[in-house]
Amino acid sequence: METIELVSQLHADDTAVAQTLSQLEQDQIMPRIWQHDHTVWRPDPTEISNRLGWLHLPQTMQPEMEAIHTFAASIHAAGYTHVLLLGMGGSSLAPELFAKTFSGAHGLQLAVVDTTDPDAISALAQATPLAQTLFIVATKSGGTVETLSAFKYFYNLLADGVVANPGEHFVAITDPGSSLQKLAAQYHFRATFLNDPHIGGRYSALSHFGLVPAALVGVDIGRLLARAAAAAHAPEAARLGAIMGTLARHGRDKLTLITSPEIASFGDWVEQLVAESTGKEGQGILPVVGEPLGEPDVYGPDRLFIYLHLPHSTAAATQLAALEQAGHPAVRIGLRDVYDLGGQFMWWEVATAVAGHILNIQPFDQPNVESAKVLARRMVAAYHETGQLPAGQVAPLDAAALHTFLAQAQPGDYVALQAFVPPTPAADAALQSLRQAIRDRYKLATTAGYGPRFLHSTGQLHKGDRGNGLFIQFTADPVQDVAVPDEAGKPDSSMTFGVLIKSQALGDGDALLAEGRRFIRFHLGTAVPDGMNHLMR
Repeated sequence: METIELVSQLHADDTAVAQTLSQLEQDQIMPRIWQHDHTVWRPDPTEISNRLGWLHLPQTMQPEMEAIHTFAASIHAAGYTHVLLLGMGGSSLAPELFAKTFSGAHGLQLAVVDTTDPDAISALAQATPLAQTLFIVATKSGGTVETLSAFKYFYNLLADGVVANPGEHFVAITDPGSSLQKLAAQYHFRATFLNDPHIGGRYSALSHFGLVPAALVGVDIGRLLARAAAAAHAPEAARLGAIMGTLARHGRDKLTLITSPEIASFGDWVEQLVAESTGKEGQGILPVVGEPLGEPDVYGPDRLFIYLHLPHSTAAATQLAALEQAGHPAVRIGLRDVYDLGGQFMWWEVATAVAGHILNIQPFDQPNVESAKVLARRMVAAYHETGQLPAGQVAPLDAAALHTFLAQAQPGDYVALQAFVPPTPAADAALQSLRQAIRDRYKLATTAGYGPRFLHSTGQLHKGDRGNGLFIQFTADPVQDVAVPDEAGKPDSSMTFGVLIKSQALGDGDALLAEGRRFIRFHLGTAVPDGMNHLMR
């Protein structure tokens, strides 16, 4: 196989996709996208013309490679062994993918901090050799509350007798002129990488946000960019977008992604890209990632299956064939090796832009993301005034309450499990068991995400789509709460991570209810997996 392969079996939708492709060609959509023609999506260029820098990253990042390589070599030479990347959404998902997919003997060990759960944060701190750890503070805007809270916490840990010069252990990746650029200078960060501001977060995998962490974990970033350049103009990217957009218009708006296990983290990156780009204005393509494959009869007529696989890693092929034989549309994308993910970044970004055109939406903004943030800030302000947070409406922790809630579901709906709890293997297993049980019983697509991580990924779609989601929120009590410093380098604290994550859960619940979404909250105390498992009895 000399290139990435795309094979599709679309059944009755084949003709419609062919017509879409013909219309795209007639309207010169692909040349216009490459020419930054904002009218592909909207007459107004706002948040379009200044968001298309990602198209040229395989070329524009070439001059940056020497500096990135020199930096990575200096980190190795200085004796660092670990990296903690503090970031959310587009600033963290590509680095996490690189760490889980490419890391080997010659790279640093990288973990992502994209949570405000106090137990998770303290567990990471205890498991990490802080004196040998480089911290990457990554945020486009410079003001992401989760990222800055984590920075202040880890800076104070280092300053408390661990190292003499804590600022030397920090690196910033941000846009020019951001508050983080100023913060990095104030605290004497080891380095600051300024990204092209004409790139949105979810389209930034091949920019500094992705390539600096990639180089640290041992990825050959030159090879990655070469694959991206080779795939960028491939007609399959437009075809993938035509399939996504056309089938979504025909009601198959649950894009169910199946991957080889070695590249499973790519699904999390696709999830943010597609959900945040298309979930708005009463529309949306819902990415279903990590849902266990089932028999054909557990799926409704709202699914599109896409199978991304490596050679000799085709464990799901037999099940996918059964789904195709049962009439479900499917796309198979065959990669030569993991470096073809460089090309997949470009394919999926182009495809998402094309799908946005087909659905008549603007794929580069996120108009509903701010609502949950505003409400969370109000919760924090109330806490500062009164010393406590509102309890929020909580359902009894029993199966009857869950099934009464799910009885509202209609064909074409989906269920989103939103877990504001510590992300542990036991919680992973409980969430997977619950989503499979719901899917098999109710024949509904299911998603699962940890809060606040998912707010920067699928949160936009949850409030911006056509309102066909049922949202099940889980909250928990920390075993040991952790203070958030008011200022890095100083001991004063007026809030804890426990207060922050509860504020975010309450804020998101209120934002969903304000949009008329069906929502239920279960509080699990400190028995997180047991509480989830109890709901299945």
